[in-house]
Amino acid sequence: MKSKSKIIFLWSLGLLSIPFTSQAVCPVCTVAIASGVGLCRYLGIDDLISGLWVGGLLLSLSIWTKDYLKKHKWDFKYSQFIILIIYFLITFIPLKSLGILGHKSNKIMGIDRLLFSSLIGVFLTYISIFINNWLKKINHHKVFIPYQKVIIPLILLIVFSFIFYFSFC
Repeated sequence: MKSKSKIIFLWSLGLLSIPFTSQAVCPVCTVAIASGVGLCRYLGIDDLISGLWVGGLLLSLSIWTKDYLKKHKWDFKYSQFIILIIYFLITFIPLKSLGILGHKSNKIMGIDRLLFSSLIGVFLTYISIFINNWLKKINHHKVFIPYQKVIIPLILLIVFSFIFYFSFC
């Protein structure tokens, strides 16, 4: 298990060396979330916490993918949702086959802790996009603080990580 965690952690750090262009969700935010996922697994943090970060990463990646496809004139109805589902399947099917997902004792409200908190992570990251847009709108289409687009999802994920930790772990 430790070697898998090291691979995830090193892969996440490798993302830092990839040059990114600005998209709907900030690349720095995505790299920070990916690093957070790798670090959580490496440190043995509960699946309920790391799942929040997995969900944030999956939504961020799906938005990037949708923007890429749209840029190359390959956009279709419900593409954002379908891409997100594909990323969920690509992520969770291997986790299920590796035995990381699906333990009977690793459930909350009848759902696997990692899957449950990943869905919450998607929701929080999605909400952060609306919060960022709302803040920009009330400030005449300018950000209040530098890297606002990065800070909002990170704050939400960190706050809910603490809430989940102190409530369920």
